[in-house]
Amino acid sequence: MDQGGMQLGMNLKSIVPHQEYLLQGSILDTAQEVLLHRLRGLCDNAEMPPETFHDHEMVFLIKGTSPQPSQPVLFRARKSLDHPESPWHLRYLSQVEDKLRHTLSRSCIDVGCSDNVVQFLNEMGFRQDHEFVVRGFLFRKGRMKVTVSKIFRMLQPGNTDTTEPLSQSYLVEMCVVAPAGQEQIQEDMKNFSEQLKPLVQLEKTDHRRLQTM
Repeated sequence: MDQGGMQLGMNLKSIVPHQEYLLQGSILDTAQEVLLHRLRGLCDNAEMPPETFHDHEMVFLIKGTSPQPSQPVLFRARKSLDHPESPWHLRYLSQVEDKLRHTLSRSCIDVGCSDNVVQFLNEMGFRQDHEFVVRGFLFRKGRMKVTVSKIFRMLQPGNTDTTEPLSQSYLVEMCVVAPAGQEQIQEDMKNFSEQLKPLVQLEKTDHRRLQTM
């Protein structure tokens, strides 16, 4: 393993996972401008235009070695296309838990890493499951983040210049990343999501049901 891979391994072992609290929804393309206007009025720095992002994301999986069936370990490697000089962003996500009343939750680890992260994951035995390009807007309300993003299918593997929209809708996500056990977070998220109705219905998405469809 090279030095970059060793450093990444040490970073992941030394970081305590946080909990991501999550609500999701979607809107049609025709409703995007109205929702952006509403979010700009409700979120911080209303006098400033929202942050934008344009990223390439690759999803890697590895199956456990236990003889018992288990869910694969998932990593997401994301790179900014607007700022190619910025580091790669690597994210570990656990399986979604839905035991909370108002939001989903999952453990997560986020680290910045060098350009050889894809090579490192391949050498560790991960396989690329899929990749896509995402472009959208980011709003902040205190520690809450709200993204309105369009997902693009890549027509040629590895080529981020040839894409097409995956659907005629935008994905809307509200999340907070914080240490586990902060139950007030979900109440704050629920209250804020109520202010976005009827433009968008943010709710707990049953990911297990989606995986079996």
